[in-house]
Amino acid sequence: MNDMTPPTIDPPYLYPGYRSTLLRSPKEKLLELPRGALDVPGPLVPKGFVRDGDNDLTIHGKSAPLGEKMVLVGRLLDADGRPIRDSLVEIWQANASGRYHHPGDTHDAPLDPNFHGIGRTFTNAQGEYRFVTVKPGSYPWRNHPFAWRPQHIHFSLLGNAPVQRLVTQMYFPGDPLLDIDPVYNSVPDPAARKRMISSLALESGIEGIALGYHFDIVLAGAKSTPLGI
Repeated sequence: MNDMTPPTIDPPYLYPGYRSTLLRSPKEKLLELPRGALDVPGPLVPKGFVRDGDNDLTIHGKSAPLGEKMVLVGRLLDADGRPIRDSLVEIWQANASGRYHHPGDTHDAPLDPNFHGIGRTFTNAQGEYRFVTVKPGSYPWRNHPFAWRPQHIHFSLLGNAPVQRLVTQMYFPGDPLLDIDPVYNSVPDPAARKRMISSLALESGIEGIALGYHFDIVLAGAKSTPLGI
């Protein structure tokens, strides 16, 4: 999966506007592997790795988490629009106040004890996934003065071997912070950036309880989702 997306779609390893890439980008030329070298079959993730309820991030506390409840659905597809079945999809996110349930996040926002912000599921026979969660909040970061990250959810996709892990981020429609966010704008193609924005899907929500959002992930081709961020 790692070698399927054209390099003009994914963000560069070094993007000066995104300050942490200055430290983590390669300092020497990367070795070129033969096409398909990472597609060697390996051990699949066992079904028992995902438990019932792992795709509902709102049910594991003593009470309901704070914030706007939402349902996120979508499909994992190949370049020809065919579903990727039985694939592990994981998400992680900040809570409704914009704080991660992680010791490294110490900014001045409330930590919700009823929301850990981590979920996982397998795609079904149609390549579909579904998560129930809360809409994440924006949060400040130290990339530049007055920097705030737009609301977003991180995605991790795993193929048939650990080296085939792909990571991307999903954003929300109408967020004014997108235009000034260096992570989002590190993707060089404006059309590809828009493919990282979910769409409102009321029919996928829970009437009177939760809004629905839709976000497809395409692994290759002209409509591929930017990966590596």
